[in-house]
Amino acid sequence: MSHPTAPRIGIIGGGQLGRMLALAGIPMGLEFVFLDPSKEACARPVGKQIVADYDELMALEKLVRETDVVTLEFENIPVAAARFVTERGQLFPGPRALEIAQDRVNEKTLFGGLGIPTPPWRAVDSLEGLRNAVADIGLPAVLKTRRLGYDGKGQAVLRKPGDVDAAWAALGSAPLILEGFIAFQREVSIISVRSRTGELAFYPLSENTHEAGILKLSLSRANDPMQAQAEAHARKVLEALDYVGAMGFEFFVTEHGLIANEIAPRVHNTGHATIEGNATSQFENHLRAILGLPLGSTAARGASAMLNFIGELPAIERALALPDLHFHGYGKEPRAGRKVGHATLVAPDAASRDQRLHGLLALLA
Repeated sequence: MSHPTAPRIGIIGGGQLGRMLALAGIPMGLEFVFLDPSKEACARPVGKQIVADYDELMALEKLVRETDVVTLEFENIPVAAARFVTERGQLFPGPRALEIAQDRVNEKTLFGGLGIPTPPWRAVDSLEGLRNAVADIGLPAVLKTRRLGYDGKGQAVLRKPGDVDAAWAALGSAPLILEGFIAFQREVSIISVRSRTGELAFYPLSENTHEAGILKLSLSRANDPMQAQAEAHARKVLEALDYVGAMGFEFFVTEHGLIANEIAPRVHNTGHATIEGNATSQFENHLRAILGLPLGSTAARGASAMLNFIGELPAIERALALPDLHFHGYGKEPRAGRKVGHATLVAPDAASRDQRLHGLLALLA
């Protein structure tokens, strides 16, 4: 009796998100092929790797040929490469989502067209244009590169008129956007999933804390008053893009409701706690979505927290001294500002979760 071959998933990118996708899919009987230029890609131990640049056409063709469906673990691959894949196979999410997410002006334009509130913003392509934008929007404001900014990179905060020329000197070699500063109470995000069949699923909101522009801590917030509004905004974007897969959507919470910050067309750092904290993780649901399988429950198993390890991992024996801690190392070389792992805590309720988190932070200090 013959046995069907396991579905093979191609993943463009071999970082920790690709690694966690494979770790979610292997128990489902899936196999994985990664395309990544680094011979030391941290996803390498959990699948086959094609070592090549993301725009190398022969490598992309090989990836499509060897897999049933292709996805991506980060959004900064060339749109032309994504189009090349879709002409030869199936890529989820597709090129349109990348075109939007790779350019902050495209992103803000989409949000505005869907009636999703954003900070005031202006596209900037000259020093005079920046001065005019500052006059329009006022200070403080944030000057950002339109493309390729992440983890706080490619940004400058303008607090006084004297900051304008220095910010232009630092960032003006690339297309820019100026965004008005938002007086926000909290930063939150929602992980949402849309399947090839149009089925939708939403996770409870996460409340996020950043240090130096890098996510440090995410706390799940069951019954958050912003949940319905976040789901409504995410639904609009998913349906407008005919999106397939998991998407992270970051917001500022203000006295007037949610203000959209940005989307990430992939599984997202603020959803890592779903591995242990929810009935079905964002990684498994992303795989279900791109394969057209029914989505799994996103119900919380309790109150969870996710702490990023940035720069270096703590000693594993110290971390595991906390019996309810889940430790994730990514197999990456330590480096300042680099996400090298995370820990998740899951507790019966928010009060006990926060108490245990305090113990974790004290232990790892």
